[in-house]
Amino acid sequence: MPDVIAYKVLTADQLEALEREGRFAGAPVDLADGYIHLSTADQLAGTIDKHFAGQDDLQLAAVDLEALGEAVKWDESRGGQLFPHVYAPLTLDIVLAYSPLAYEPDGSIRLPVAG
Repeated sequence: MPDVIAYKVLTADQLEALEREGRFAGAPVDLADGYIHLSTADQLAGTIDKHFAGQDDLQLAAVDLEALGEAVKWDESRGGQLFPHVYAPLTLDIVLAYSPLAYEPDGSIRLPVAG
């Protein structure tokens, strides 16, 4: 069974827009590709290393894939892995939790949890 939670890496400005507007149409790369790029927990470190290296003030949003239904497609991407792509805007009601990107003492990514 595919993961039911995936993660979107956002800039602080993008997260602020999601909070303010209740929806997020995508980052520039998402808009260019026609879908919103997400990563599973296992794919997240590779995504951050490849696409966000050296950027500060990043945020992680945990997204409920089940709530998105058929808007989610698992497409082959980096290294032949299947990545969750969303063919619709992200709305605040399907974001389960979000937090600043942070790392545990062992170097793993601290995933956002709902309080």
